Amino acid sequence: MDPNRKYPLSPEAYETRMPLRTTPIVSPQLAGGKALAGGKALAIPVVRPTTRPGALPPPPPAPGVTPPRPPSRAGNVYRGLPDAVKIIGWIVIALAVGLVIGATAPTAFTHIAAVLAVQPGLLAWYCVRALGFLAYLVLAGSVLYGLLLSTKILDAIAHRPVSFALHKDLAIVALILGTLHGLLLTFDQSFNFTPIAIIVPFQSPYAPIPVGIGQLTLYGSAIVTASFYVRRHIGQRTWRVLHYFTFLAFIGSAVHGILSGTDGGTQWAFWLYLLTVTAAIFLTTYRIVISVAARSSRQKVSLFIPYGTRPAAPGPLDRPGSGGQGFPWPS
Repeated sequence: MDPNRKYPLSPEAYETRMPLRTTPIVSPQLAGGKALAGGKALAIPVVRPTTRPGALPPPPPAPGVTPPRPPSRAGNVYRGLPDAVKIIGWIVIALAVGLVIGATAPTAFTHIAAVLAVQPGLLAWYCVRALGFLAYLVLAGSVLYGLLLSTKILDAIAHRPVSFALHKDLAIVALILGTLHGLLLTFDQSFNFTPIAIIVPFQSPYAPIPVGIGQLTLYGSAIVTASFYVRRHIGQRTWRVLHYFTFLAFIGSAVHGILSGTDGGTQWAFWLYLLTVTAAIFLTTYRIVISVAARSSRQKVSLFIPYGTRPAAPGPLDRPGSGGQGFPWPS
C-alpha cells in the first residue's frame, strides 16, 4: 500500500477483512519483484485485480476436464416441482374448473335462452359485462405474475424465460378481451354508443368519467404490451419506465369496473376487486422492501473491500466508465 495515500481504514484493519477474488501478482514496478529490507532481497506480493490490461489469458482446461463454473448470483435456483406435486396440482385445477363450469353453465344457458326469447338486444349487454370481468381478471393475473417475477419468488419452480413469456401472453389476452369489451358496446341497445364515443375518451353517453378512465386504461395497456416487441430498440431503461404504467392501468381498470360496472356493487364483485388489489399492494410493498434491503446490503459490503481489489461482479462500487473492471490502479 502507498504510505502517502489516505485510506478509509488502517492497513491492519484491511487484513482482518475477507478479500474478494484476487490473485497475488508480483509488482512489476519493483526490480524483479524484489525490494531490499535489511540488506536482504524479499519478494513483495501486491494484490491486484485478476483481470488487467495486457494480462495473459488463463490456460485452457485439459482435455476431458470441465472448467469450474463461476459462482451464481444470489437468489432462488430453479429446481422444479416434484412429479407427484405437478400431477396433484393439475388434478385440483381440473376439478376446480369442472365444478365452476358445472355449477354455472346450466344457469347461464337458461338466462341466455330467456334473453334471446324476450329481449335479444340485451345479449350484447351481458357479453360486455362478462368480457369486462374477464379482461380485468387476466390483467390482474398479468400484473401479479409480473410482481412475482420481479421478486424472484417463482424462480425455484419456474424457468424465468417461460414465466416472462406467460407474463407477456397474459397482457396480450387482457388487451384483446378489453378491446372486445369496448367494441361490443356498439351492439348494446341500452345506450347509443357511437364509434366516436367508443374511441374518444370521456365521450360516452353513460358515466363518461369512469368509462373514459377505462378507455385510457385500454390505451395504456396497448402501449405497455407493444413495448415487449420493441424492447431491444428502446433499451432496457425506457422499457422498464413504460412498464411502470401497468400499475396505473391496473388501478384504472379497477376504478372503471367499480364506478361504471353494473355489478360493481354486488358482494362477489366487491371481494373480487378487494382480493386482487390487496395482493398487488402486498407484492409491490414486498418488492420495494427487498430492493431497499439489497441496496443497503451492497453499501455495507463496500466498506469491507480492500483497496486495489475488484468486486466479484460489476456493481455500484465500480468507477464510472471502468466497464466493470473495479477500482483504478493506485498512483
